[in-house]
Amino acid sequence: MLQVLFALYQYLIAWPIAVLLTIFTAVFTIVCYPWRNAEFVHREQQFWSRSMCRLMFLPVSVSGLENIKPGQSYVFVSNHQSMYDVWVIYGWLPVIFKWLMKAELRRVPFVGIACKAAGHIFVERKNARASMESIQLIEKQLVNGVCTVIFPEGTRTKDGSLGRFKRGAFQIALDLSLPVIPISLSGCYDVMPKGAWVVRRHPVHMHVGAPIDLSQYADPNEAIEAVRQAVEAGIQK
Repeated sequence: MLQVLFALYQYLIAWPIAVLLTIFTAVFTIVCYPWRNAEFVHREQQFWSRSMCRLMFLPVSVSGLENIKPGQSYVFVSNHQSMYDVWVIYGWLPVIFKWLMKAELRRVPFVGIACKAAGHIFVERKNARASMESIQLIEKQLVNGVCTVIFPEGTRTKDGSLGRFKRGAFQIALDLSLPVIPISLSGCYDVMPKGAWVVRRHPVHMHVGAPIDLSQYADPNEAIEAVRQAVEAGIQK
């Protein structure tokens, strides 16, 4: 009975409010395009993201933020369990960053235009040349403490397990000699697995790992595996 009532609450109250908040945030981001890296813009986007979690009464906890050095640019690499991953990272990662996101999101009303205005970069995953151009675009923005967040699995997990990591995120770190910080998300799959239409209330945790210097690895594949293991270890915390 409680699950039915919670589902009704979502469709009648929570999601309508979420849509209105999303439209407001999108318009705000577009209008603030000249100041897209300003702290006040980031704060409003954080408010939107945290609201998306709070509307569903999701308890969110975070650990490891001491691993982030203010003013340093990083490549953050995260596992991808659910659409809620975006809101948890956007809401609780205390840095200004740019997403490297799939091109399909460009077509989402309001959101696509707002993401472009915010400086996020769309990737044509099936076009190698376009993907490389996207990487070059985001590399130009990673200065003065601006970071990027990437889901190296490329898509959400189907069963909650950690998938294979693709090379793109690591190419950025290697090109710019930037440290990689692993982000480990747990609980998001239980909240809303791929294909689900109803949110389930479940604790969510984000662990921010220690920076990893990829230059210490002679083999790029070894570096990728080291980061993957760090993400996997953080999920267990």
